[in-house]
Amino acid sequence: MNDEFEYHLETLAVRAGQERSQYGEHSEALYLSSSFVADNAAQAAARFTGAEPGFIYSRFTNPTVTLFQDRLAALEGGETAVATASGMSAILALCMGHLKAGDHIVASAGLFGATIQLFSTWLAKFGVAVSYVPATDPAAWDAAVRPETKLFYLETPSNPLTEIADIAAIAEVAHRRGAILAVDNCFCSPALQRPLALGADLVIHSATKYIDGQGRVLGGAVVGSKALIEPVYLFLRTAGPTLSAFNAWVLVKGLETLGLRMKAHCDNALALARWLEAQPAVERVYYPGLESHPQYALAQRQQSGGGGIVSFELAGGQDAAWKLIDRVQLMSRTANLGDAKTTITHPYTTTHGRISPEAKAAAGIRQGLVRISVGLEHVEDLQRDLLRGL
Repeated sequence: MNDEFEYHLETLAVRAGQERSQYGEHSEALYLSSSFVADNAAQAAARFTGAEPGFIYSRFTNPTVTLFQDRLAALEGGETAVATASGMSAILALCMGHLKAGDHIVASAGLFGATIQLFSTWLAKFGVAVSYVPATDPAAWDAAVRPETKLFYLETPSNPLTEIADIAAIAEVAHRRGAILAVDNCFCSPALQRPLALGADLVIHSATKYIDGQGRVLGGAVVGSKALIEPVYLFLRTAGPTLSAFNAWVLVKGLETLGLRMKAHCDNALALARWLEAQPAVERVYYPGLESHPQYALAQRQQSGGGGIVSFELAGGQDAAWKLIDRVQLMSRTANLGDAKTTITHPYTTTHGRISPEAKAAAGIRQGLVRISVGLEHVEDLQRDLLRGL
């Protein structure tokens, strides 16, 4: 690509990072090889030390994975990226690269359940402490800082209540207090939100979700400056929670349609959210594109769309939620999200089922809550499907 131009996101999603082989392929090549051959012993030695660029072993260097990393970094406006086997392994790699025993994390309370498990159970075993604070209150983040605080970890919009945190305000607190800010951008993707431009230091992705967009493969990534990505890469090189070349190739193809899909997800989700607000059985709807959302004004400034996730409370608690979920025929009963197919789940017993009742209460996860990842079907068909249970 010609570097004299500043390309738009749609162009970067299709073209960034591609280097054709000697065969001049038009579509991106898939390199299914565990290792790569050097011309001579000196070249092999130079590649292992990093003195010469080149591919060595697919645990940490593969052309197809590199293409995905470069393209995602271009979309996020980051210097570089490291790709991992899943979204959770991306978070693990971030923590292992930047934290040690005795360090402290300040994190938003409304995190994905597995992220809470990773922080509170597994990192705690190795002497890393975590404090959870309201995502929407920068003063609470400031008050939670300790001398040993190294990392602010933020999910915005949050899962599943779509709370919107002020990335710029929290970044200011983090940098003033000597911490780095990592933002999970899974719900928005770079098509709707670019945290690095708002002051974040690192961006986390579960590429399994909107980046793939069709529920085909697992993947994750961390994006940021070369200096902050280097320790994450070194952990991945040693420990090997690696993205496969095939999955990277699928994710590259997913990026090509990311902008188009996210616009359609947003349009469908907003229409469904407005329809749900008018249903008598629904007590409350959580969607950043609704004027009733507490952070609606912030979402309008910080995001270019509301995203594809709609959550809502039913008056009848878990019984009503399960009845609705059991009666749908079109929507898929699965906890995955970001798919072309609409999915529906009960967060209290699925995505957040392993965390304590106290942690659920702190995160606002109640028994009557239902989360829908709105897909690309016609919205009237989705409404009719929900009426079976409403």
